[in-house]
Amino acid sequence: MTPPLRTAHTYELTPAELAEIRAQLEDAFEGDLGDEDWDHGLGGVQAFVRDPDGALVAHGSVIQRRVLVGGRSYRIGYVEAVAVRADRRRQGLGGRVMAALEQVIDGAYAAGALAASDDGARLYRARGRQPWAARVETLGPAGVVRLPEEEGCTYLRPAAGRPLPVAPDGALVFDWRDGDVL
Repeated sequence: MTPPLRTAHTYELTPAELAEIRAQLEDAFEGDLGDEDWDHGLGGVQAFVRDPDGALVAHGSVIQRRVLVGGRSYRIGYVEAVAVRADRRRQGLGGRVMAALEQVIDGAYAAGALAASDDGARLYRARGRQPWAARVETLGPAGVVRLPEEEGCTYLRPAAGRPLPVAPDGALVFDWRDGDVL
């Protein structure tokens, strides 16, 4: 039996559901999930899977961000907090969560973006995401700042039926946020 997948905007989730999601993410990221990381995944659409017993086994979210590409500002769906419980990995649950998030991106944004860990990169490539091959920057309080540590692990996917934004100067400039920008 395929475990049920649910999508809901953050505002639709109860405090108990949000606490459960955060606990699952903290476990999946082995304690490496700070308050700012948690905050980055809120305010958008959450997608999650529960096993038949009701236990949370997979999660991801998509939130709105702005990115400057080629002199234009785009609304993009930025994927956050994708994690599958350790004992349920490699069973297609991450792909199901991503498919739900991609449906949101296709309906609401010019493109989707995310920063991938080494473990997650294989899933994202298999789903048609392409690593951004040039500079990654942020428009911070002090102006544009290059993020060399994000180059090579920032992935984009055009929304269905739309071309991927092109940057003649090579720069992908994300909006600023506290904590890890990407």
